[in-house]
This record gives sequence, C-alpha cells and structure tokens, in this order.
Amino acid sequence: MRAVLGLCGAIDALNTQVARAVKWLVLASILISSINAVMRKAFSLSSNAYLEAQWYLFSAVFLLGAGYTLLKNEHVKIDIVFGHFSRRTQVFIEIFGTVVFLLPFALATIWISTPAVIAKIVSGEVSQNNGGLLLWPAWILIPIGFTLLGLQGFSELFKRIAFLAGAAPDPGVRPDIEHV
Repeated sequence: MRAVLGLCGAIDALNTQVARAVKWLVLASILISSINAVMRKAFSLSSNAYLEAQWYLFSAVFLLGAGYTLLKNEHVKIDIVFGHFSRRTQVFIEIFGTVVFLLPFALATIWISTPAVIAKIVSGEVSQNNGGLLLWPAWILIPIGFTLLGLQGFSELFKRIAFLAGAAPDPGVRPDIEHV
C-alpha cells in the first residue's frame, strides 16, 4: 500500500507542476486577446492565427488543468445531496463515480482521440481559416489532458481505498497541497 500511495504522491506532484506551468497560459491568452483587439480597433488589422491561438490556449488550460482540478476536489458535484452523507459514504460514492464514470470516460477519450491526433500530426493538417494554425498542437492536448485526468483519477481512487482501509488520512483534507 505504501508503494501505491507513493505513486499517488508522484501523480499529485505531476499534476501540480503541470498546473503551475499552465497558469501562465491564461496570461498569454489575455495578452494575445488584448493585442488582437487593439490591432483590430486601432489599425483595422486582425489575424485568424491570433484567434486560434486564444482557442488553443484556452483548450490547454481546460484540458491540462482538469487533473489538478480533481486533485484539489474543485470539480462540480451536487453538494446539496452529497453533504448530508457521512464521510465514509461520501468516499464510497467518490470511488463509485471514479470507477464507473471518470476512468472509463478518460480511457475511452484517450483511445478514440489518439488515432485522430496521429493522423493530424502525420498529415500536417492546417486550419481551414485564412492564416490559420496547425491543428495537431490543439488536438494533442486531448489525449494528454485526459491522460493527466485519468492518472489523477487513479490517484484519488487509491487514496480513498487506503483511507477506508485505515492506511492513509482522509484525501478530502489537503493541508499539505497549496493552490498554484
């Protein structure tokens, strides 16, 4: 159990480091958006590449940050019902949701998206928009993001199992992990 919890710690650290890097993409998106707006309004110049870069950056933040969001227990759930259960029941519900919904969805998304990503990389496919960007950098975020989410799902699953077995503290309480 100790080795598995060590692996969970490594996955948690990985998603924390990814989140630290990804937060800068929000600033980049804001800067690109601002520059594009000023260029469009002041000089009647605009670029589809700027717009697509914003979409790519937003996609990167969303997809690469999903694992960290799960780590911090900040994902959407129905707390009005969930909060009335004992902590032990809540952990069983979280385990059920992870095994039945999260992990199969993450694995299916990786499985289904990977051939499309490979095809886009091989073909060098470019956006249909005039001045558009390559498509594969945005598409590759899908399997990478869902891999990070799936890994974090496994981490959360095993931490909850360890908690129920009395081998680890409650994973819902995280004083040792700071927000990035």
